[in-house]
Order: sequence, then structure tokens, then C-alpha cells
Amino acid sequence: MSWRIVVISSTSKLDLKLGYLVIRNEKTTKVHLGEIHTLVIESTAVSLTAALLNEMVKRKIKIIFCDERRNPSSELLPYYGSHDTSSKIRSQIKWRKAYMRELWQEIVKEKIRNQRNNLKRFKCKNFKLLDEYISQVEINDISNREGHAAKVYFNSLFGMEFSRSLDISINHGLNYGYSLILSCFNKEIVSNGYLTTLGIFHDNIFNQFNLSCDFMEPFRPFVDRLIYEMKLEKFEKEEKMKILDILNKEVMLEGKQQHMTNAIKIFCKSVFDSLNENDISLIRFPKDEL
Repeated sequence: MSWRIVVISSTSKLDLKLGYLVIRNEKTTKVHLGEIHTLVIESTAVSLTAALLNEMVKRKIKIIFCDERRNPSSELLPYYGSHDTSSKIRSQIKWRKAYMRELWQEIVKEKIRNQRNNLKRFKCKNFKLLDEYISQVEINDISNREGHAAKVYFNSLFGMEFSRSLDISINHGLNYGYSLILSCFNKEIVSNGYLTTLGIFHDNIFNQFNLSCDFMEPFRPFVDRLIYEMKLEKFEKEEKMKILDILNKEVMLEGKQQHMTNAIKIFCKSVFDSLNENDISLIRFPKDEL
């Protein structure tokens, strides 16, 4: 199983040689492609060969490109991630609307449950209020318990003056972590042969990753937990590297500790099975055990 997260943060030349990623900067380093899960191009002063990119796409290695501020700005995805992509897309288009609304209800419940666990873990007030919101989530969350829970949750976790719109280190850290998780979901959705654009709840015509945004919701609290524990006062290279390591963190899924990337893989497969079989019980949600 691929497991390495390779970060290129300085002027470098990258190419392919005999199945290895060859990195040339102050020295030459080789990493076998079979070991790589994700390649992060953090510096804009990096050149890559088309042969390398083509081989990495074939091996379904996630490639993330960062902008001049070293924040994730784009990623490389294959046109076709599965041998039966056309069949998968046809089934995706036919997913039952009523079942998608029911599925969204369950996803929102799990997200709020993991938020509640964060508040309880850090002895923050209002975690019992989130228990009430979980019980109040309706089909398709028509009463927007997700939004109400988010306001209580973030103010309890980061203070009453906190807002997700503020230009502060905490929000930069949250956005960075969310973008990494989103990228992993994009990879798994495409690898399974489905379209990231067609969501079960999110339906923004300008969002290429509606389905990824749907699926990742129960995983957001894992990012929140890390950012809270880091007590961010600045957001620079050192902080980014610590957040990047969230992909190596373990979460509980199917009664076992799973690395984040593997948990996302298992979760996505279970949700697709659920959508195709119209069976909620097939979903394997991650658990944030206390």
C-alpha cells in the first residue's frame, strides 16, 4: 500500500527513471512510485517532466500544486479512474433523489456527532446542545441543524469572537487541512469511476467537487481537532508540515485504527455501495472515539 507523502518545498527538478521519482536539487533523491500516496508541489520553482506526471496519474498518485503563498491551489486528476467509468457515471445519474436526501441526513448527524466529541474531549461547554441538534436532524437537513451546530461548535471551540470569515491563523490552518482532506476525497471518487461534480446535497454550478464536499463532512472535525491542539498563533511552513501530517493520522473505522487516507478509501467505497443498493447500513463512518 502506498503511504509516503512527498513534499517539494524548494527549487527542484523532478523526473521519472525506472519506476522512481527522481528529485534533483542540492542533492539527488529517489523514491519508488509504489511507495507514494501524495505528491505536494509546495514551491512554484519546481519543474516536472510529462513522463513523470503521466506515470503518476496511471498509478493514481495524488498530485497537489500550491500557489505562491504555498497554499493548495489545484490538483491533477485523471479523466478516467476506473475501467468501467461510463457504467459508474450512468448509475450515479440514476441515484434515487429520496435516498440521497436520507443519506445526507445521516452524514450531517455523523459530522455533528464528531463535533460534539471534540467539544467533550476538550471540556468545552455546549457539547450537550449538539446532542440535541443530532436528534433534530431531519431528512435532507431541511431545518439546517448543520449550520446551527457549526455556529455553536466553533464559538465553543475557538471563542465567542471567532468567525470562519476572519483572516487569522486558525482559519488559514482549517482551510489548509480541509483542502488536503478534500483532495483525498477527489482521488478516491475518481478512482472509483464517479464524477466529483455531481453531489448528493451540494449543487453549486461553480464547484467541481460537489460530491467530494458532501462525503468529506464527517472528516472535517478531525482537522478541527488538530488545529485546536496546535494553538495556532502563526501559519508558516512549520505549521503547514504539521497539518499535512493529518493524512498519516489514525481514525477508528470498522473497529480498527486506520490511517486517514485508508479510512477515506474505505468510507468512499461504502458510501458508493450504499447509494447503489439504497442501504444506509452499508456505510462505514469514521469514529472519533473518546
